[in-house]
Amino acid sequence: MYILGGYFLIYLDYASNTPVDIRVLEAFYKTELEFLGNPNSSHQLGQLAFSKMQETIEKNASLLNVSPNEIIYTSGSSESNNLALKGLSYLSRHKGKHVITTCLEHSSVSATLTYLQEQGYEIEFVDILPDGTIDIEHLKDIMRNDTIIVSVCYVDSELGTVQPISKIGEILKQYPNCRFHVDGTQAVGKIQVNLESVDCFSFAPHKFYGLNGVGMLIKKEGLEIPQLIHGGKSTTIYRGGTPTLALAVSLYEALGISLENLEDRYIYVESLKNRLLEAFENYPLVRVNSSARAVPHILNISVKGVLGEDFQKALDKYGVCVSVKSACSVANNPSRAVLAVSKDKKNALNSFRISLSHLTTNEEIEEFIKIFDICYKELTE
Repeated sequence: MYILGGYFLIYLDYASNTPVDIRVLEAFYKTELEFLGNPNSSHQLGQLAFSKMQETIEKNASLLNVSPNEIIYTSGSSESNNLALKGLSYLSRHKGKHVITTCLEHSSVSATLTYLQEQGYEIEFVDILPDGTIDIEHLKDIMRNDTIIVSVCYVDSELGTVQPISKIGEILKQYPNCRFHVDGTQAVGKIQVNLESVDCFSFAPHKFYGLNGVGMLIKKEGLEIPQLIHGGKSTTIYRGGTPTLALAVSLYEALGISLENLEDRYIYVESLKNRLLEAFENYPLVRVNSSARAVPHILNISVKGVLGEDFQKALDKYGVCVSVKSACSVANNPSRAVLAVSKDKKNALNSFRISLSHLTTNEEIEEFIKIFDICYKELTE
């Protein structure tokens, strides 16, 4: 529980942001104090910082099973997604302008694709099956020789569905002009990720107990995308700006901790989700929108006849923090993800998201169930 103004709050919005692990904060603090030189400087302190940065890049690459040359540090997933999609579209502009994506994507992907559409690119959406995964057969049908990008999130932020990334990658091998972009923001730290077939992969550590303000784009070696930020020597030619060593170190610390504890945390969070599902069976107006293909960390539900925003506000009144859609979504619109799987606009408007963590206690879950019961009766009777 968290204390605000003397009141205890139950935080169930971990898909939006996670509290920083004290070990990550200590790693950041220690690095800031010990390495005061600019890694670009030629003097001794600068070169010491440069060596530490190179070492950190290699460590992060080892954890992710990628080449150090494939790592680009950014300010977060939104910048990573922009850099990837704008870069890949420019790279392949003479080969085609057809881009395939889903209605499940984060706004930093969908808004970037809207921008590209205004520049003359054709954006097409692949169908979503009732379990929240993309329709592989439909993807095969809409692939073209002038398709230059397929952009699919590894785990979507509203339903938590895990997409068949390897299967998609196999299909794209038949299209040499097409690049595969994956937003892995909700996947890293929750499940094992396989990047073998992926050309560009985005994520940020604030989703797995790291710091805000840093992210990563993994770009396959050989893809010469243009810079999004010009000027200022960095660790790579693809993104200008003085390298922030302490943030890179903090990302490594957060990533290492999350991967080391991945299985145990997953099993525990799954037990919390199962307890919630058991409790929701007692409420005839509750509809569970997340399928068995979803990570246990994200559970999307609807209460028939009650707008998701109204239920979220009612819970908030009792000190429970949940989200309606993802934190970066536009308010007062139905969830595109829930609409895609349920084909029911009212259900999509009534939906909201509960997101869990290994930090969530069984006591918090039981207290949430009591508060949910109160809100359910207040809003439906």
